[in-house]
Amino acid sequence: MGEITWIATLNLALRALRRNRVRAMLTTIGVIVGVGSVIAMLGIAAGSQQRVADELEKLGTNNVSVRAGSATRSGVRAWAGTATRLKVADAEAIRELPDVVAVAPYVRRPLQVRYRGTNWATEVAGVTPAYLPIKVWELEQGEFFTDWHVERAAHVCVLGYTVAFELFGLKNPVGEVILVKEIACRVLGVLGKKGTSGSGRDQDDIVLMPITTMQRKIMGRTFIQRILVQTPDQHTALRVQQAVRLLMRQRHRLQPNQDDDFRVGSSADLAQASQESARVFTWLLGSIASVSLVVGGIGIMNIMLVSVTERTREIGIRRALGARQNDILAQFLLEALVVSGAGGLLGVCLGIAVALAIGIFSDLPVLIMPWSVGLAFLFSGLVGVIFGLYPAQKAASLRPVDALRYE
Repeated sequence: MGEITWIATLNLALRALRRNRVRAMLTTIGVIVGVGSVIAMLGIAAGSQQRVADELEKLGTNNVSVRAGSATRSGVRAWAGTATRLKVADAEAIRELPDVVAVAPYVRRPLQVRYRGTNWATEVAGVTPAYLPIKVWELEQGEFFTDWHVERAAHVCVLGYTVAFELFGLKNPVGEVILVKEIACRVLGVLGKKGTSGSGRDQDDIVLMPITTMQRKIMGRTFIQRILVQTPDQHTALRVQQAVRLLMRQRHRLQPNQDDDFRVGSSADLAQASQESARVFTWLLGSIASVSLVVGGIGIMNIMLVSVTERTREIGIRRALGARQNDILAQFLLEALVVSGAGGLLGVCLGIAVALAIGIFSDLPVLIMPWSVGLAFLFSGLVGVIFGLYPAQKAASLRPVDALRYE
């Protein structure tokens, strides 16, 4: 079929739709609602998936954690963290493993901190400078302590946002001196807001000090409670986790029949499960929304079948004047495509508007992805072809003699 014939056929299709504007408009509504639903639902799903990814990023999905295990006394196992065999030397040995980016030993204790007439009960943690990049934590004010401070067990600290507010209010605490268990510590900086953890704990309610200061001056012990290990990515973390466990068993001289006196964990498993759940959620919402698009396609088929019945004599006249079956087929297919295409364009606008409105007036995260818009519009075109094919074939298969006799 030549280009002019295609243009003429398209003009015939548009003319037929203009003659039945109300019917065409009602048919288009089904496609509009279908496409709009797909885009809005996929936008909500993509936003939720992004929020999950952001929360997991805060946890550090590429990190491995080694914690002190359970001590056993007289055959009775105590709670996790009671074993005291983790040392800074273990962290230094882990640093030599392949695929390990950084290592940060960690000790903590709940303590009361004071500034002049104000006091606050918080968690005081002894860490190294590697702690901050491993935890993906930024500084809001001042600076973090260095290896120089760690080597000299300096009396310095960095405050979490909550502690800084409770002790100093809106005042800049950098350079001020607070008391941590009667140890005077100069405030070097304030951490940026981290928010609550998945368990509901306020991560900003913390004071960070050099680990040597915490061990020697406050706790009076040489063991550590945790070792944080950073790896290049989430998949590497699973491999490093196994290597760390084998190394720790060797260093602690554990026999094959002995349980670990430590615990090795990673957020990578949680991240994989969460991402898989988010993908399933996305497909579920997309599938539910697609049902309304299929319903719109069924509406197109019904209206087109009615149109074929009403225009039987017109089809007979066209065939008698020389129109081929392919010409009739193309005309009715183009009518279905115009209806679904117009509905798709309007549906895209509706879907984006609804998604943005949901994001503004609710707490649901919304993220409009270009591929979801393209997919929804493409799907609307396929609906027009699939559900318009049968009526078009029915119209094309009419015998001219029978069509001309039809009343």
